[in-house]
Amino acid sequence: MDKIKLLVVDDHAIVREGICALLELSPETVVLGEAANGKEALELVKKLNPDLVLMDIVMPVMDGLEATRSICKDFPRVKVLVLTQYDDREHVFQIIEAGAVGFIDKTTVSSELVRGIRAVHRGESFLSPQVARYLVDDFRHEYPERRKRDPYSQLTDREREIFKLLADGCTIREIADLLVLSPKTVEGHKTRLMAKLELRNRVELVKYAMRKGIVKL
Repeated sequence: MDKIKLLVVDDHAIVREGICALLELSPETVVLGEAANGKEALELVKKLNPDLVLMDIVMPVMDGLEATRSICKDFPRVKVLVLTQYDDREHVFQIIEAGAVGFIDKTTVSSELVRGIRAVHRGESFLSPQVARYLVDDFRHEYPERRKRDPYSQLTDREREIFKLLADGCTIREIADLLVLSPKTVEGHKTRLMAKLELRNRVELVKYAMRKGIVKL
């Protein structure tokens, strides 16, 4: 089995040495090189073509955020796994937005690091428990807010049902017969759902349904 080819990037030589010594104990990994900053990392990625870069964030010359962004843009095959002591929300979200597919803090145990490398190499994401908690907390906060801002989420089940039938091209009479309702009741539901979605006519309704993936061409 081919070993996972790594590049270790950290501005502290003693940290790089420790990481490399640890990785040498794993039969799954091989360290191709070391870099002390993001600029050196970019040069070595181009020269050595590693499978994965273990990237620190705060470094001189070029930091890990900028380096990660450049690697993910110019060398999309190379995966970036962040290994840092800076696991606060600001750094976490910035580095993930830059393209990193994993984030591990330096307090993690060695087995966790190897597990993260293995997962990222397989094409998965890997987050240390603290980072995962950040994402879960933010999702719990943001998701209800997004639902409040999405007018479609404010439709009743009946309005969604009628919305789908209208988008599919059904007439008011056809919908009334299908749902065993009066045409007047269907028309009332249509009026309310159109107002909630701020739609003016059937064409806008169909376009909206297509954007939401409710109907397809």
